[in-house]
Amino acid sequence: MKPNYRRCISCRKIGLKQEFWRIVRVGPSGQVQLDKGMGRSAYICPSVNCLGVAQKKNRLGRALHSRVSDEIYQELWQMLAQSLPQKEILV
Repeated sequence: MKPNYRRCISCRKIGLKQEFWRIVRVGPSGQVQLDKGMGRSAYICPSVNCLGVAQKKNRLGRALHSRVSDEIYQELWQMLAQSLPQKEILV
């Protein structure tokens, strides 16, 4: 089976789908969620640089054609903070 590749909206890196976080604008409601539901999706690297640039330049909002609330960015920053110590342990 052919692997699924995606592109980060911030740094434009191409990689396997599992390497990225998925943010979704759900169908007709227009609600933005993290990795749940069907609809327009955007992918972002789980890194400080990519998340910072995406928030500063509204890259998620432009990619999803919708307003992305501050709560979504807060959840992403919390996920990033939780994942950083694990990466340092693995390295």
